[in-house]
Formats: sequence, structure tokens, C-alpha cells
Amino acid sequence: MREVAIERGRAEERYQYMIQGTQSLDTLAEIQGVPASSESTKNIDNVSDDAPDNGWEDVTLPDVPDHTLEQALRDAVDSRYHSRVYADKRTWRQRIRRLHLNWEPLLPSLTDAYLIWKYNAPPAMAPDVEVTLDGRDTQNYDFTIDVVDIFTLNTQVTIRQATTSNSVAKSLVCQGYLGATPDQPTIALSLRTLDLFLKIKKRKPSFSVDAFAKVLCDVYSVPFRRRYRDALSNAFDAYLGILRMVDKRIAKELGCDGENWRVLNACPPCTYELEDEQPLRFSRMIVVNGNNSLKRVKLTGERTIGDDRTFEESDYYLSQDYVDRYAHEVKSRPCRDKQDVPDAPAPDSPPDAPTPSLNDVTDDPQSGDPTDGVPTVSGAPPCAENWKAAAADANKKMWAIFEEAGIFASCCRHGLILWIMDMLRSGELAKYPLALVAKALAVLPPAWLLGYDIGCIFKGTIERSSLGPLFREKQFQNHPNVIEGMGLEDLETLERVFSSSNQLGGVTRYMSRYRRCVFIDMFFQQWDAEKYENLATMLYNNYVQALRIIEREAPELEKSKVYFNIQPGDLAKWRSEELEHFSTLGQEPEEDILKITYVELLIQLREINAKHQKAHHQFLLSTPQDAASDTYANALSQTRKRETERRYTSERQDQLTRDVIQLEAKLGITTRWDFSSDKFHDALQYMTERKYHQALDKLQKLVVQRLFELHKLNLNYTAYSMRSHIAKSLQSRCNAIRNAVAAYNAAALALNPPKPTLDWSHVSHYTFLEEFNILRDTRHDIQQKPWAQLVIREIMKQDLKVQRAREELIRCNVEIRRLHTAIVDEHNLFSELLPKIQMTNSCIYGAVNDFVTYRRHVNNHLLNKIHRIYSLRGYTGTSTPGTKK
Repeated sequence: MREVAIERGRAEERYQYMIQGTQSLDTLAEIQGVPASSESTKNIDNVSDDAPDNGWEDVTLPDVPDHTLEQALRDAVDSRYHSRVYADKRTWRQRIRRLHLNWEPLLPSLTDAYLIWKYNAPPAMAPDVEVTLDGRDTQNYDFTIDVVDIFTLNTQVTIRQATTSNSVAKSLVCQGYLGATPDQPTIALSLRTLDLFLKIKKRKPSFSVDAFAKVLCDVYSVPFRRRYRDALSNAFDAYLGILRMVDKRIAKELGCDGENWRVLNACPPCTYELEDEQPLRFSRMIVVNGNNSLKRVKLTGERTIGDDRTFEESDYYLSQDYVDRYAHEVKSRPCRDKQDVPDAPAPDSPPDAPTPSLNDVTDDPQSGDPTDGVPTVSGAPPCAENWKAAAADANKKMWAIFEEAGIFASCCRHGLILWIMDMLRSGELAKYPLALVAKALAVLPPAWLLGYDIGCIFKGTIERSSLGPLFREKQFQNHPNVIEGMGLEDLETLERVFSSSNQLGGVTRYMSRYRRCVFIDMFFQQWDAEKYENLATMLYNNYVQALRIIEREAPELEKSKVYFNIQPGDLAKWRSEELEHFSTLGQEPEEDILKITYVELLIQLREINAKHQKAHHQFLLSTPQDAASDTYANALSQTRKRETERRYTSERQDQLTRDVIQLEAKLGITTRWDFSSDKFHDALQYMTERKYHQALDKLQKLVVQRLFELHKLNLNYTAYSMRSHIAKSLQSRCNAIRNAVAAYNAAALALNPPKPTLDWSHVSHYTFLEEFNILRDTRHDIQQKPWAQLVIREIMKQDLKVQRAREELIRCNVEIRRLHTAIVDEHNLFSELLPKIQMTNSCIYGAVNDFVTYRRHVNNHLLNKIHRIYSLRGYTGTSTPGTKK
């Protein structure tokens, strides 16, 4: 210690002489007429061979020019101008990078200091302790610093720095403070203040650093300044780094630090399989979806990113390199028809206005979205095309100004998050769900079920990707209510997750990428903690719901079956008919389409024959003029035009004749239909009715959409912006309905006998679909089908609901016992590990004990709820824990 004190003293002396300069002292002595002081020529760094080494060691220094003296002289000369201040020439990126590099090596020691302060703080060093080093006592190492403490409202504290301390930051943490910078901090925040902000942030994600800094300023009755916010932000970053290191140490002590440990163990009802449990059809249910609320604006112009740090300490995020492996599995393709896109340019936009598409903002224009995996555009279901159009519309509103356009996430049916990823400069591309499927195939056990809002078409995308050989889709029914083994799960879990995570959107919009990821990771950690606390409540509610359905619906179902004489196999048969109907809805028999085409070709052929005969007759009857006359040139031009028209009609006639012959061969027609034949008239009538039905189908679609929008407009908790958007959509929809009504009336009058026409003033006031009686006359008239009858349909839905409720009871019985067993085993593990950790006298014991105490409180709450489930009337499961596989 004595050597350290001597070195500090010599360094201070050397610094003073460097600033003053020995030559300046000699010159001043000559001017004053006094001999120069020997101190001015004293060799501070005497490294001659005969000089005492005093414990110093010769070190070869790098050949770096020393500008210290030059800078000191410049400061001395410019000290006459007191208003002159030299600006820091470092860029913001350099400052942040240097700050991060200075914090990083200190985090392990700061973590130790934090644990000692919080769990095993030694008594403070008394001021009268005398430890002298070269004539100085330890009080010379103490320092005073400005602090912020919302609990004590202290403005300054004196930090007792031990002689063994090699870091100001560590000395601060040892006494409950954390500096805004690791080296030479001018302000520090108490750890209790930072912990308060963390707790508020977890419970209220929209609460920003800026808001808390202003709260602190209000508490201290000082005006808000930006440097206070920066100091809070920097200190909070370092505090989170300390807590993350504490969490890693706790996980290591408890054996929870393996790769993918959280995904494989965080949700006991999904993962804690038991030896004698009833097998489930699906081992795990997971849902995936994208959300564009957590956007982040990218820099514009020539501005560079200041904070280029990357957050790689989260086990929620999949790396971008991993996601990009599947970037070219699917190529982008346009929508089926431009007119099919609901959100095409507005009617008042210029005719040549381009329609924005997904590729306008996509980072890789060749990357496709999840609906692009179908072999042909015509093979895509209408729902896929509608989804594509909706995605294109979302990107139109993005204007390509966002670096991250949102997140793509996955979670289990109980709400615990599996993985998330950022959607970079793009919408919901296929690579995001494909990456999640690949990760699930690699990590999760087999027989899991994937829920996606476009699963009907994404199934084909997976099968045609490199994941196809590993993926086998067994379900062809896409609605959860008709999938056997689903229970009462609606696969809408992520909608509830995003409803909560949207609170982060206001504070992450202009953050750096690093801090955005930090806050998103913090949010999902808190989300998972809350979902774990509510696992038993969720299972209790599901169990009560299933029991209530069986108790109320099952007897009524049996009575309805008896009353309507429904046999055991009728409901299943009607469901098959319903499925077949909807699978072919919108499709026409190929023979009918060929007959329509054949009739259209016959009509065109007759018209072209008449044109050809007329052109040929005019060409033959044209009289040549005298070559010397003035009209010869004009006559020559007319002759060439007639010859051109004759040749065109002749070629067109030949082409149509070939097409007619091909269709006749395909339809097996041996004698060409005459315009007076019955078959021709039947086909012509079918064409007229077809146009009528097409006009009616389009009108029906628009009316149904309008009714849904009116319903949404009147729902509670619909935000003002959403109401405004719906109102504008209704206005556009009304114009479309007006045009559809006009097209319908024209098609209705062309029928024989004509159909009744519609009045726009009446259609615009319809509020229930039942009021639109004309819609019952659609092409696919299903009113006479048994499964289309209202009473039978209610019975079918009731039957499905009872089946799913019974399946839910089976799944809940398994999951409740899994949770019970996991809690018991975890309690035994804690009882075994805690004494061992305590015997090591490690500073991590306090943190582990805190975690165990909190976890046991949560588990006790879960056990109380589990015992309430056991006491339910109608509980059919086992009331004792089992044995893990």
C-alpha cells in the first residue's frame, strides 16, 4: 500500500510540473532577477542507472507521440480568454462505445459489490480508523459526489473509499449508489431509486426514462434538464447489466442455465411430462403471429447510428443470421388480380397512380410472404389473397421509414413466450414463421400443433420449403372448433400478448436498437412471470368452463337429437357435406365453364364470319380508278385498308374455328350447335344466370362486410382512430355497394323472367343480414340442405362444443397434475440446494434465497388454486402428484 501512495504523490507532482512547464519557471525567474529554483530542474522521472528504483520496473513503452506538454501550454496561453471552451471532438458513437467498453470489464466486480451491499453489507468504515500511507490517512481517498435518491432526497454523499478499492464505481455500489459513468462520475443514483424505476417499468411498460427523470426533478424541486435523463438512462443500463449477471449466477446455481432450458421447462403444464399420464393428441400447442406496433424509426439522410451496440443476452430473440437462413425459401409473387385487392388506390387518385406493394418496403424484394408457397396463384385460397392484400396495405402505411417494422413471436397455449424476432424493414415475410417452425422442430418434442391465422395456406409453404421432409401436417380442418384434440383452445393467445405489449410502442419508437431490445426482453420476462403466477387460475377457469358446457349443453343436445330424430351418424355426415360445400364454394363445374366458352366462341365466330363476308364483298366490288385521275392515291389507300381488313377477318375466322373445333373435341360434340338448338339456348340462359349470380355474390359480399364494420363501429373500447378508419371504410364501401346494386339490377332485368330489382336507399339501411331476402337466391342455394337449417346448425355447433369441452377436461387433468408435480419437485430441489450454497459462503446465496423465497410464495398460491380445482364437483383427474419421466 505504501508504494501505491508514493506513486500517487509522484504522479500529482509530475502532473503539476507538466502543466507549468520547467522552461516557463526558469524564464519567470530570469525576469524577476532571482536564481532559478532547483525544484524547476528537478528530474521527476529519474530513471538513470544510479537512481533508486523505489520498486519501479522498467517497461518498454510503445512509440506514441506525447502531446501532453503541447496541450498544457496551449491551455495556459488560452487561459486569458475565460469564455473559450474546447468542444469534445468525439462523435456520439465513440462516446457511447467508450462508455460501454468501460462498463463491461467492471460488471463482474460491480455484481459482487451489489450482492455484498444488498445481502451481506459489512459495517461502514469508521472515520477515525487510522491507516497512514506516506504520511496520509484514508480520509484522503474519500470523495463527495452529487446523488439522486428518491427515498432520502439527499443531494450529496461522502463515499468512503477503501485503500484496496481500485474502482470508483465499485466503491459507489458498495454503499448503494451507481454512477452515470464508470470513470470519474459527477452524479450517482441510489440503487433503491433504480430498483423503484425497474419495478414501475415492469408493471407499466409505457413509463419512459424521460418521465421518471422528470418525476425525480419534481421531487427535488429542480427544473428538468436533459443531462438528468441521460444520467438516469446510462445508470439504468448498467444496473440492468448487473441484474442480468445476477440472474445468470442464480440460474447456474440452480441448474437452469442450459441451452433452450427456458423453452423446455418454463411452462410445466406443457413440458413436465409424467410417467403414468394419459397420452394427449398434441404434445404442445403453440401459436405464431406478427405484430407491427413495436416499430422503430430508422435514421434518415446521412445521419449515422450513435448507439451501435447489439443486445445478445436474451434467450427470447432468435438471431438475425438464423432467420435469414430461410430468407429465400419462398419467392415473392403478386396478388392474384389487381382488382381483387380491397385497398387499391382510391377512386379519386390518378389513373396511373402506382399501387404500393409488399416489395416497396421489403429489405429483400425476392423474399416472399407466408402465402407465397402455393404452386400457382390460381391455387391460392381467397383467404390467402385477402391476407396478402391486407399485408400490402399495412406496408403502404409504413412508408418504409422504419428499421424494425415490428416483431414476430410465438408462445404456448398458456401464454408463455417461446421465441421472438424483429421484422427488419419488411412486413410479415415467410422467413419469420419458417424460422420458428425450424426452431420448434429442432427443440420441441414431436406431435406439437402450430396455430397461425393463415395456417390453411402456410401448410403448403412449409411442405415446399426445406422443412418439408421434417414437417408432416395431419389436420385438414383449419378451424380450432373442428380439430379433434384441441379442447376449448382458440389459438388467440398472441392477440392477448400483443394487446399488452402494445404499451411499449410509444417508448420504443425512437430508441436505439440496443435499448429497444432490452426493454422488449424485460417486458416478456415480466409477462412470463405473470403468466406463471396465473397458470393455475387459467386451468381452473378452463376446467369450470368445460364443466359448465357439459352440464348445460349435453342434456339439451340429447333432447334435440331425440326431438329432431337425429341418428348417431347424421351429424358427422352433415359436417362432411358442409366441408365439401365450402371447399368447392366459388368453383364451377369444368363442363359448364367449357360450354360457356364454347357458346361465346360460337357467337364470336358468327360475328367474325359476317365481318369477313362484308370485307371480302367490299374488296371484290371496289372499282379501280384511272391512274391519271386525282383520286387514284385515295382509292389505292382504301383498297389496301380493305385488303388488310379482309386478311385480318380471315385469320381471325381461322383461329376461332380452330378453337371451336378443339372445344367440340373436348366436350364430345359431333354436330356443331345451331343458334336455334335447345343446347345452345340452355347454355345461353346459363350464361345470363351466371352473370346475375356473379353480380349477386359481389353484392352479398359487400353487404356482409358493411354489416361487420357497422358492428365493429359500435363495439365498446373501440379507439377513436379505429372508429375514424372504419367510418372512411364505410364511405368507400357505400360507393362500391351503389355500383354493385346497379350491376345487379342490369343482370336481373336480363333474365327471363326478370328478377326483382333493388333500391339503393333500402339496401344502405339494412342492419341485419336477414333483411336481405334476395340473397337466398344465390347460385349455391343451400337453404334446403339439412346442415343449412338454423336449428340443425345450432345442434351441430352444440355437439362440437360438447366434444371439445370433454377434450379440454382430459387435457386439463394432465396439465394440472404436471403443474402439481413440478411444484413439489421444485420445492425438494430448493431444499437440497440452498444449504449447499450457504455452506460455500458465496455472496450469491442471498440472491438465490430471495429467488427461492419468492418462487415458493408463488408456488403456494398455485397450490391453493390447484386444491380448489381438486374440490370442484365433477373433477375427474388425479389429486396427487406423479413422477416425472
